Amino acid sequence: MASWKELLTNTATDIETQFDRLKTRLSGRLDADEPYKIIYYRGFGSPEAVWLKGRVLRQKWLTTPSDRDTFWHNMLATYQRFDSDAVPNATVRIDAFGQTHTTVTDKEGYFDLTINPPNDLPPSRVWFPVRYSVDGMVQPAFPNGAGGKSIVKDGYLMVSPTFSQFGVISDIDDTVLVTDATNLLQTAKLTFLGNAYTRLPFAGIAAFYRALQSGPVTTLFNPIYFVSSSPWNLYDLLVDFFRIQGIPKGPILLRDFSLSTKLFASEGHHTHKLAMIRKVLDVNPNLAFVLIGDSGQQDPEIYAQVVRENPGRIRAVYIRDVSEDRRDESVRELIRTTEAYNVPMLLVSDTVAAAEHAASLGLIDPDTLPEIRADRRSDKED
Repeated sequence: MASWKELLTNTATDIETQFDRLKTRLSGRLDADEPYKIIYYRGFGSPEAVWLKGRVLRQKWLTTPSDRDTFWHNMLATYQRFDSDAVPNATVRIDAFGQTHTTVTDKEGYFDLTINPPNDLPPSRVWFPVRYSVDGMVQPAFPNGAGGKSIVKDGYLMVSPTFSQFGVISDIDDTVLVTDATNLLQTAKLTFLGNAYTRLPFAGIAAFYRALQSGPVTTLFNPIYFVSSSPWNLYDLLVDFFRIQGIPKGPILLRDFSLSTKLFASEGHHTHKLAMIRKVLDVNPNLAFVLIGDSGQQDPEIYAQVVRENPGRIRAVYIRDVSEDRRDESVRELIRTTEAYNVPMLLVSDTVAAAEHAASLGLIDPDTLPEIRADRRSDKED
């Protein structure tokens, strides 16, 4: 007899299939005047390789969040994020570094491409402009479809400078922002009924990440990458949240939202995060990394595997303790595993404990510790 989870996922998959068929049939009639749009996700890489990703949609523009938004405003914004009509098989032109590349969107409207930058990049520059365009797609300008214009989106990509000492790969849920990811109902409430102003960061996290980005010498730039199993539909919310909280800007790597077995399976979470981390490591072959996560889901297991696969490349692993005591022993076993590779993995109660250890390893300037402690106190008082 099928379990409740199997019944739920089978039902969800069937609903999604039927819904997609209905949207495909009706989109040409009901959404004929909806503008197409290109969503780009911050590209990233090194002088060796750069990875770019985005999506082409037929979708209304999202409302702008504010700290005065009501329950219904947040509900509407959530609906707009997930009520997106993908544009498959669209040819996307990408102009970057004086080069032109093309790629094609998949059935969900996503595109991605790895390119090689030129050899003469300015050594001290981090952010570079990139333009995405879909020349064959026009926005209707007249009722009969005559006229129109190509869709263009300008953005930026991040290239790790050669003088970076290390990079940071950080989880988001229950590492940077409070989501209580082990509680499905609480996570849904915070995700779907809140906005960038109502979400709360973990105390002191912004100051700690600024210190990591600066490193032990404030003239450095260490890139920070954020990896999560949250859907790409929440990308704009996270960008706004990081900006509001003063968390350093960096690529945000999420995953496709699908009402399928993978949504409910821990294997999907593990597989996605590991694949994204490998992507970051692959395009930064000469960079060491610090890994930051939490004990609530599978970060310790994923990070231990990354340590095993990349001997000598991981400087430290910090795990925020957000789980019950029974989980601690399995985490401690993984800590012993990483120690065999001379990589410290710490199970920490708060940001300051991680920061103090990072200062002892020379990862951050010890003079930033008072700011991190003050930031933690300020966040707890808010």
